Amino acid sequence: MDLRIQNLSKTYPNGVHALKDVSLTIPAGMYGLLGPNGAGKSTLMRTLATLQEPDAGTIHLGDVDVLREPMRVRESLGYLPQEFGVYPKETAERLLEHFAVLKGITGRRARRETVEALLHQTNLYEVRKEKLGGYSGGMRQRFGVAVALLGDPRLIIVDEPTAGLDPAERVRFLNLLSGVGEKSVVILSTHIVEDVADLCSRMAIINRGEILLEAEPLRAIDALRGRIWRRSLPRTDLERVEREHAVISTRLVAGRTVVHVYGEGQPGPEFEAVEPDLEDVYFSVMAGHHGVQGARLGRELAS
Repeated sequence: MDLRIQNLSKTYPNGVHALKDVSLTIPAGMYGLLGPNGAGKSTLMRTLATLQEPDAGTIHLGDVDVLREPMRVRESLGYLPQEFGVYPKETAERLLEHFAVLKGITGRRARRETVEALLHQTNLYEVRKEKLGGYSGGMRQRFGVAVALLGDPRLIIVDEPTAGLDPAERVRFLNLLSGVGEKSVVILSTHIVEDVADLCSRMAIINRGEILLEAEPLRAIDALRGRIWRRSLPRTDLERVEREHAVISTRLVAGRTVVHVYGEGQPGPEFEAVEPDLEDVYFSVMAGHHGVQGARLGRELAS
């Protein structure tokens, strides 16, 4: 089973073109949708979750027409939005039981077994009787995953799940996601490159409503080998280097500015070759949206 998105477009009343002719085929397993804030990720996720309709295009989940049969989709959908509310005075156990009833798990024994299994899976069993208002951000996110997994969904959508989590909670959350949905389509929508690098065997990069790249992360990284160069320099030299070279990213390391440059050959004696990573892929493709060099790279990575 896969999810097929064809020629999906959406323009809001204020004139924002949130999606522009988006087409993707997403297989079972973990799939990363990577892009900056405002790129169109949440619009696509809400559309897939049947919370809004596109202006044009089609979506099929296996043999189900998502746009024409939204109720069938919701029966097999698990959705963790970027922001979701909980009842702060309710316990995780009782609220999860309530959601289980809404999901159609009405038998008392089956519901109890399902809730207990999900609380164990999300490492919340020991705190199941504590009120949700006292949960940390990471614990609430894990509770959201428990809700999303009710009913063995065929499509699971998680939208910016690690934003705002501390490093320890992020690791726990990613470990949880890594064991989810081998038989389901699981879409991880995020602006955090490391989340996709850690979890996803396929990904797409989206910006301004357009898909810039669809690829396997490891193949995309391999295609950049020999093309990423690094140099440490005083910040006063940065503007000149940006004029002379295709700088894709800058960062501060021990008080010095380190730039990564895309180039078919060594840009100069001050530069050293660097082993690329998914962040280099991301920034190269994003730069290519506005430049000839980057656009060619994007085509090569997608081939």
